[in-house]
Amino acid sequence: MLCEKCNVNPANVHIVKIVNGVKQETSICEQCAKEQEGLGVGSDFNMDSPFSFQSLLSGLVDYINQSSKNAPLQEDTCENCGMTYSEFKRKGLLGCSKCYENFNETLLPIVKRVQGDTEHVGKFPLKSGKALMERKKMLSLKEDLQKSILAEEYEKAAMLRDEIKALKKLE
Repeated sequence: MLCEKCNVNPANVHIVKIVNGVKQETSICEQCAKEQEGLGVGSDFNMDSPFSFQSLLSGLVDYINQSSKNAPLQEDTCENCGMTYSEFKRKGLLGCSKCYENFNETLLPIVKRVQGDTEHVGKFPLKSGKALMERKKMLSLKEDLQKSILAEEYEKAAMLRDEIKALKKLE
């Protein structure tokens, strides 16, 4: 998703303003956020302040999970590193890669809300980027091929098959 102000950089700052009961949402890039007055995201912005990312994330997690307050309290724990959900809320950082799987139900709605999606589609590393993009395209084409076959769209499936063959020849 591109910045709504400059339409150049990726939007990584999400602003929600509620004025007189009217909600207005804007997604802008970090540079435009620093230029916009009243956000407190200037060049001197301190991540250790009470308004740090960790504090905001913890507040967002609490807000989203408000509906489950009446449910019996059960502490989720990562099976790999032992980090508890309350530790994650306090620190704002996960302990290991398995935490993403263990806290998946809570994290996905937050990531989707903040980032716009749950799949990274940004820049690739320069050295391995081309190979990664080709592999991703190949997987996407194969998925589309399977869907076309299941939907009995054989002409489309034939075109996809040919495109897959052409990509394999380039490898």
